[in-house]
Amino acid sequence: MKALLLLLRELPMRVIPAVITALGVVLVTAGLLAYGDPATAGVLPGASPTGDAGTPGPSISLNLPSVTPSGGPTESPVASFPAGTAVVTRVVVPALRIDLPVVAAPPGYPYCNVAMYFGPPMGQPGEGKATYIFAHARDGMFGPIYQLAMGPNGGGVGARPDRMLGMIVQVYTSDDKLYLYEVSRVLLHQLSLDRPSSATSEELWLQTSEGPHGTPGKTQLLATPLSVGNADPADAHPKPHIVNCG
Repeated sequence: MKALLLLLRELPMRVIPAVITALGVVLVTAGLLAYGDPATAGVLPGASPTGDAGTPGPSISLNLPSVTPSGGPTESPVASFPAGTAVVTRVVVPALRIDLPVVAAPPGYPYCNVAMYFGPPMGQPGEGKATYIFAHARDGMFGPIYQLAMGPNGGGVGARPDRMLGMIVQVYTSDDKLYLYEVSRVLLHQLSLDRPSSATSEELWLQTSEGPHGTPGKTQLLATPLSVGNADPADAHPKPHIVNCG
């Protein structure tokens, strides 16, 4: 498994899905990966195509720590999960050289040097909901997502959000599992959490900012599940070095 992950880090972004497919039979035979029913892929109904922000609902602000799904009660995305829940501990996007410990989102300004996950109504991998992970658009965090979504210098010049389609995302959890996802949608200028908060099947969402603090729109990547298998505990439990950068 370690050799596979090192290989994924070095391969071009468009080659990775092909490698996963080609190695699938070998990995399953070795008992390393267990592919699920394709019906659990969980593409959101009405999800917008690449570059199209769609018509996000006005009920949820991504700048606030509370979530108010359309027609539903107010809930906090930073609330804790029940004791014993296996939670995300690490996120890796080999093609973008993103590799971050993941911690629970704080109630105030997001941390630096780590990625964070939202609590309910979002879920954790394996719960049949959306897992929502976000990080600042800075070097060493989700800056590479920002550069492709907004262009190398921001403002949209030279932006290539479509290049993120098909990228593999590795998510490790506290029960020593490795989940693989494939990016299927890139949504720009999003103002709502309605889609992930209402998901009824397994999904992964990654979010980063589109400008300085206070810029309203966010970039969201929607990824669909490919497989789940066992992970080396050392890989699944990186030590987070949290910086309070608010």
